[in-house]
Amino acid sequence: MTPKSGNTKSHDSWTGDPAQLLRVGAGFRLAEVDPGATPGYAGGRKGAELDLAAGAARLGELQERLFAQSRSDATADSVLLVLQAMDTAGKGGIVRHVIGAVDPQGVALTAFKKPTPEELAHDFLWRVERRLPASGFIGVFDRSHYEDVLIGRVRALAPPEEIERRYGAIADFERRVADAGTRIVKVMLHISADEQKARLMERLDRPDKHWKYNPGDVDERELWPQYMAAYQTVFERTSTLDAPWHVVPADAKWYARLAVQALLLQALEAIDPQWPAATFDVAAERARLAAT
Repeated sequence: MTPKSGNTKSHDSWTGDPAQLLRVGAGFRLAEVDPGATPGYAGGRKGAELDLAAGAARLGELQERLFAQSRSDATADSVLLVLQAMDTAGKGGIVRHVIGAVDPQGVALTAFKKPTPEELAHDFLWRVERRLPASGFIGVFDRSHYEDVLIGRVRALAPPEEIERRYGAIADFERRVADAGTRIVKVMLHISADEQKARLMERLDRPDKHWKYNPGDVDERELWPQYMAAYQTVFERTSTLDAPWHVVPADAKWYARLAVQALLLQALEAIDPQWPAATFDVAAERARLAAT
């Protein structure tokens, strides 16, 4: 089930289709992507604020229709947004400013942490499958099963042959998920090392940001080339027709938020959820109510 490309009517300043511009295709090289670019968008920061607000209204309507449709149709589709990035790239901002614009009762958010002993006793996809969105929901994975082939590879948390097996397992898993009616939107927020350094420094400069600072982030920065190589392999092995990757330049937070919103809008517009028909006599119920 391949997400269809569509126009993002709420986004008047898009000059190109973000789903196509940001999609990982044949010959893609992460090293050639400028994290400071804003491909396909000509509105600038001020225009993005207006477009994000307009898109939020459209996103909220489509999400409510999706949720409502699932109340009468147990086979209604769902959407899964997979967010991957280096630290400080803005995953939390996506959750707050994009996902936060819709009714939370129709959202299932999972922030995957270090596996528990119970989770480690199963295959790495066991805990992921348990958190897939139900019919009518937008699921969000703040980090995901891709940690098992990113940090798992860079930090040698599993043998090379096991890491190799996981690429194929992920592709098979996502194919099954898509065939079952979940539209998968996979996003890597691509931040530059310089911008990450500035954001980490801001956390140290501001006491109200100290709680967000993790000394381990500096350790991970020292492995930046290894992580970029691991992401490149992920894209080559797991960007498929069923679940393509999109690499979103993230040095400009406003652009990253707008781009992810546009990708979600396209996924929902492709589903085109409909309000369910009433299961009762509307005229009769109107008369009954008027008489009370």
